[in-house]
Amino acid sequence: MTLGELIKKKQYEKIVYCLRRHPIIFVKDVLIFLALATVPVGFYFFAKSSLPHLLEEEISRIILLLLGSIYYLSIWLIFFTQFIDYYLDNWIVTNDRILNIKQHALFGRTMAEMDLYKVQDATSDIDGILPTLFNYGNVHIQTAGQKERFVFEQVKDPHKIRDKILDLAEEDRKFHYHPKTR
Repeated sequence: MTLGELIKKKQYEKIVYCLRRHPIIFVKDVLIFLALATVPVGFYFFAKSSLPHLLEEEISRIILLLLGSIYYLSIWLIFFTQFIDYYLDNWIVTNDRILNIKQHALFGRTMAEMDLYKVQDATSDIDGILPTLFNYGNVHIQTAGQKERFVFEQVKDPHKIRDKILDLAEEDRKFHYHPKTR
């Protein structure tokens, strides 16, 4: 699915940012997956040296192979779910609105949008050593209404994004409070 199929752009609307979480965030999931993938290999070498009779019997070999296959399929499924959640979470900023596309597990997706002229406040934060080193953090967008604020989670250059959103909001207010053709 392309971005054009996901959102219906207005004629005058231009995409300013299409944001995802910083790639370093997914590295943690890859490292956990790799660590979990080595567990059966470690068990094999342990069983080969400490419990050789376990690998000599055909029925126990078949059971171990079946358990190992189930284990690997399970961690692949968990890894794939984490990747889908990471990759399909998007925040799109146009010159007219902000869209929040949030993936929930494999089969759930929530889409919300906010008009830029309603933006009252935008804050950004970078907390921690890794976020500071790799320059990623959160951007919080708040309106005056009852709606929850939008949070761009773990995006690259959060301060720059906050400044741009505030500039775009100010620009968009001119069109809504002093109507002109775009």
